Amino acid sequence: MPVLPGAAASTKAALPMTARSSTMAAGRVYDIVVFGASGFTGQFVVEEVARAAAATAAGEGQLCSGRLRWAVAGRSREKLRAVLDRAAERLGKAAPGEEVGVLLCDVGDAGSLAAMAKQTRVVLNCVGPYRFFGEPVVEACVENGASCIDISGEPQFLEGMYLKYNERAAEKGVYVVGSCGFDSIPADMGVLYTRDKLKGTLTAVESFLSVKSGPEGLGVHDGTWISAVYGLADEASLKKIRKQIGYAPVPVVGAKLKKRGFLFYSPEFKEYCLTFMGSDGSVVKRTQRYLHTELQQTPVQYGAYVTVGGLGSVIKLMFLGMLFLLLVKFNFGRKLLTKYPEFFSAGRFSKKGPTQKQMDGTSFTMTFFGEGYSEGQDPQNAKPNVKICTEVKGPEPGYVATPIAMVQAALSLLEDSASLPKQGGVYSPGAAFSKTKLIDRLNKRGVEFSVISKPEV
Repeated sequence: MPVLPGAAASTKAALPMTARSSTMAAGRVYDIVVFGASGFTGQFVVEEVARAAAATAAGEGQLCSGRLRWAVAGRSREKLRAVLDRAAERLGKAAPGEEVGVLLCDVGDAGSLAAMAKQTRVVLNCVGPYRFFGEPVVEACVENGASCIDISGEPQFLEGMYLKYNERAAEKGVYVVGSCGFDSIPADMGVLYTRDKLKGTLTAVESFLSVKSGPEGLGVHDGTWISAVYGLADEASLKKIRKQIGYAPVPVVGAKLKKRGFLFYSPEFKEYCLTFMGSDGSVVKRTQRYLHTELQQTPVQYGAYVTVGGLGSVIKLMFLGMLFLLLVKFNFGRKLLTKYPEFFSAGRFSKKGPTQKQMDGTSFTMTFFGEGYSEGQDPQNAKPNVKICTEVKGPEPGYVATPIAMVQAALSLLEDSASLPKQGGVYSPGAAFSKTKLIDRLNKRGVEFSVISKPEV
């Protein structure tokens, strides 16, 4: 078992910030701090950081120090030690050693958050639901010169942080990048990958998510369920946030992408499909708006869907969905939904989360169908004349692929700083990482991007 240092390092102050986060190494004790490390998702993020640290020590990274300096943070020293011990048992040679710091920190204690942020270059925030607990962490990071990455799939939180902290983050030279887990790196980076592989101008993409589980079935921790309950209950606030931001409309280039019905049958997949209700659509749109307004790139229209199976699955899902949408409107209904997630989700969501066997047997595939215009064709005066199909596939989405995506995003912040946007701010993944090596990093860790059918005119 590793012998772990105490939290005494939290008294060390950081040196003043310069204009760019790439200069933050001086005076910072750590490169990465995992906040909420003892939570359900946090424990898997800790394991993934340990793997990254072992790879860096073996010479695979590009950190100026030659090693990844990291710590875990949370409210209970005992629970944090237990998470590191668990990681040591599971990882073998990649086990975290005595150099891993342990910081005591509470989301309700602004002083402890500031002390954490002053010590590190990047905070990986695993404490959700973010609509309740996310903003104090963002504020502490921005004010104390640390970049921040989260795995939120909550548009109200993501866009609210842009509204409140984008300008201040730019002033401080730090990067706040939300939705860096399964929500929404596969979708956001997948659209950019598809664009880069098309020989010409990509103007529209549809993605289809398929999640396959083994004989043990599919399991998800109820933290995701709670975020969905309160997110759908508070959709009105998202409209207010967007009105305050005053987004510029994203122009439609080329043929307009036709919206599909909420439920439809896909001959390509031989399954029924639904409009995907997650954050992918809003995140991709933010990225495309940024790339168009800031970098003058052609914006890509996007539609997100999920395969659900045969007619029996559709009937079951529609019944549960209608019940969910009815209950989420009322306070007592939300209490029922959050108290009994297993019942209202037909066993998919639970307070104990998935078993290891369930995670081992689960994988995802996201297929992208893109269309656009070959080189020399004018998108404004012709029909699309080129198509492409790409794919992002990986292991279990919530607790295997999400930690991989989160940690590789952090390494992109640390190692690809010259390829980041020129100034800090609050960014979507595609906006922050479009010029970095993030896709290459993900490919090496098992979240694989590939071309299924090459561009065809």
